Amino acid sequence: MASTAERKEYPISMRLPESDVAMIDRAATLRGRSRTDFVRDAAVRAAEEVVMEQSFIRMSPEGFAGFMEVLAAPAMPVPAMVKLAKRPAPWEPGYEPKR
Repeated sequence: MASTAERKEYPISMRLPESDVAMIDRAATLRGRSRTDFVRDAAVRAAEEVVMEQSFIRMSPEGFAGFMEVLAAPAMPVPAMVKLAKRPAPWEPGYEPKR
């Protein structure tokens, strides 16, 4: 008796203008990926983003109160960020590249 394997991949077909395909191919090449891999990855990331935008975060009243307390607290300076913000930018006088 022959058994049929469950299908695990499904084809998706679409028509695109030549300019879109050229852009996709260029980007895929820059990433070192095939067109199919590149498009699949981009589509899945976009889909995940949409789904996450629609997801609710549930927490207890106590957890929410703690969350709001942290948000309402004054910001604490991060020494490394303060030092970085005070460094001159590469286009400003006084800039010295790290060696």
